[in-house]
Amino acid sequence: MNNASTMKKTTLGPSGIECSAIGLGTWAMGGWMWGGGDNAAAVLAIQASLDAGVNLIDTAPAYGLGRSESIVGTALKGRRHEAVIATKCGLVWHTQKGTHFFEEDGHPVYRYLGRESIIHEAEESLKRLQTDYIDLYITHWQDSTTPVEETMSTLLELKKQGKIRAIGVSNVSPETLAEYLRYGPVDAAQERYSLIDREIEQTLVPLCSENNVAVLGYSSLALGLLAGPIDPERKFNGDDQRASNPRFSAGNRGKLKAFFEEIEPLRKQLECSFGQLMIAWTLARGSVSVALCGARVSKQAIENAGAGSVHLRDDALQLIDTAASRHLLALA
Repeated sequence: MNNASTMKKTTLGPSGIECSAIGLGTWAMGGWMWGGGDNAAAVLAIQASLDAGVNLIDTAPAYGLGRSESIVGTALKGRRHEAVIATKCGLVWHTQKGTHFFEEDGHPVYRYLGRESIIHEAEESLKRLQTDYIDLYITHWQDSTTPVEETMSTLLELKKQGKIRAIGVSNVSPETLAEYLRYGPVDAAQERYSLIDREIEQTLVPLCSENNVAVLGYSSLALGLLAGPIDPERKFNGDDQRASNPRFSAGNRGKLKAFFEEIEPLRKQLECSFGQLMIAWTLARGSVSVALCGARVSKQAIENAGAGSVHLRDDALQLIDTAASRHLLALA
């Protein structure tokens, strides 16, 4: 099921850039909030993704304060032409302008999208990624202290210079996306979307459809919650965010077990994993063009890619939706 030739493809909005409908998310590779990471295993996971037909690699400076981008750069040596790289700007630790957002490894991180900062961030990302262009450059979190016009004009400037090929936004309201669109084309919006996170279907997706903005859904497996039953005894270590996430509570693990038991016959019929089934659902629902799925090791990356070969009919979608409404509504 990981044959690269069967991978679904999509286009990133007006840019015309073609990419795989499944993308590799590299947040966990940065280690931060995931209990640490293994650089060598991450490099192999990225290369395994490419081999399996996943060519969209999504990263960001904030994923490990540059660590994730550096891993991507190392993994793509000699294979840059095979990949569509998406990275981001707007979460910064080189300045204290903007709005304080969080602390990462002792560094205060700010939401800031001013012109000089975006230009600085782009240059730093190009160095870490070991490339002279970024395919999709995304504003990671929005900055209330900088006018959207200034942010968008800077992105258009970078595009004109050939340093970026397409413009994206993330974690935006429909109103903010509409403002971006007033100043130029937006190729993609990256938002949280999964079986248990469907709010954008009613809010952002209609606006994206009207304006040819591709929707990239992140956390397609809800931080691993939808990858399959979780052992009641499993513990999450270090700074792993799942240790304190109420969705991973013992009670919720029981609800998830019941959900997976209900869809088990469908999984067996399709000869796929639960994770592949959830990713296939994400794509088949039609709200997102790309399902972004995290992986830290090759086995996970190959399994995620295999979801591109899973085709769900309407009755299968209905079965999953019914099971989710019965067992998972309280998780949302």
